[in-house]
Amino acid sequence: MNQLLKLNQTVQLDNGSNCTVKSFLGSGGQGEVYEADLNGVAVALKWYFPQQAKPEQHAALQHLLKIGAPNANFLWPLALASSIDDTNFGYVMPLRPSNYKNISDLVKRRIELSFRQLLTATVELTDSMLQLHAKGLCYRDISFGNFFIDPDKGAILICDNDNVTINGSKISGTAGTPRFMAPEIVRSESNPNSDSDLFSLSVLLFYLLFLHHPLEGKREATIKCFDLPAMNKLYGFNPLFIFDPNDNSNYPVKGYQENALIYWDIYPQFIKDLFMQSFTNGLNDLHSRVRGSEWRQKLLALKDNVIDCVCGAENFYDQAHVEMAEELPLCWSCNQRLILPPRIRIKHSTQEMTIVLNQGAELYPYHIYSARKNELSPAVAKVVQHPQNPNVWGLKNLSTDTWTFTEKGTVKTVAQGQSVTLVSGINLNFGQTQAEVLK
Repeated sequence: MNQLLKLNQTVQLDNGSNCTVKSFLGSGGQGEVYEADLNGVAVALKWYFPQQAKPEQHAALQHLLKIGAPNANFLWPLALASSIDDTNFGYVMPLRPSNYKNISDLVKRRIELSFRQLLTATVELTDSMLQLHAKGLCYRDISFGNFFIDPDKGAILICDNDNVTINGSKISGTAGTPRFMAPEIVRSESNPNSDSDLFSLSVLLFYLLFLHHPLEGKREATIKCFDLPAMNKLYGFNPLFIFDPNDNSNYPVKGYQENALIYWDIYPQFIKDLFMQSFTNGLNDLHSRVRGSEWRQKLLALKDNVIDCVCGAENFYDQAHVEMAEELPLCWSCNQRLILPPRIRIKHSTQEMTIVLNQGAELYPYHIYSARKNELSPAVAKVVQHPQNPNVWGLKNLSTDTWTFTEKGTVKTVAQGQSVTLVSGINLNFGQTQAEVLK
């Protein structure tokens, strides 16, 4: 292929700077992407094919530059780019680090993540879409190709943000990716918007947690020719959730769609309920789709309730299940009875949250500060082992605030860097919130 730009070619940016093309990275449906040098910093440069370099795209990029990135997870446009030798244009954005892998690698089991890493990714994903929608924007194309993950930390990056538009706008552009598009988009009844984003987000989350598509059960297994009419029927005109509580005709096929069957039994009911809502009433009722704020809240709660089995497998503490069964369940991996670590119940003005205090567990601003409920980092507390007695565990204060607690009628303080022993019944005052240690 003849590349649109030459190596070492200089392009001009609308902020007055220049960048130099260093290497060709790849091409897609809209244009080509290069690594470029911008004042000694490596950036990505996307250059549009002539048929894609339309005034509408140029105006859309200008609007995105004016609004700015919703948060740091977006590889957002930094500046428009043009060339004196070419009437086309492009833009520069941050360069994706090489350690980030496409999310499809996770679904295809090319990379493995712990449940904690996986839930970090889902929380960052939902929080990012929540912030984008709060700016009056919609992403339009939530799918495997546009999201990348750091396998070591679970952090995510979001690319192809030039497709982001004002919510509800009718400008031309991508309508989405097959298998991820909302039914009304498949049926060409609507333009992409924040409600269709929410459906696509639910599909991606289902893929991440269950390694399967939520609508691909027995119906998909019986399709002989998976052509466009078959796809339109399955995803648009006659969609049915594989775990629909009122219709089991699309239930996963044993021996063929095992991932969905295995993972469905691992997760707590409160998470499965969200997917039930998304893919039953939410299939066609836009107002029934799970909002980004609820996804974030429940996924954070799920991450807070991971239990480590003695075999090393991660399980989930489902308080409602334990109260009903009056005992902890068996580990999904080794079939041994789980042992519940200490927990801490933190009371906010509008809610309570319970966090399992495994070794190394951390608390964040959203846990202990009511006024900072949207802050997911940095850690403000951590479960640590006593330096002289390995059987004693404490909660270390990583914040700049001083905590207080009462022991045998005496009020004691826990300054930054100090720890309080995790003893059942200890009541902690974090300032804005109160907490009780449970065992």
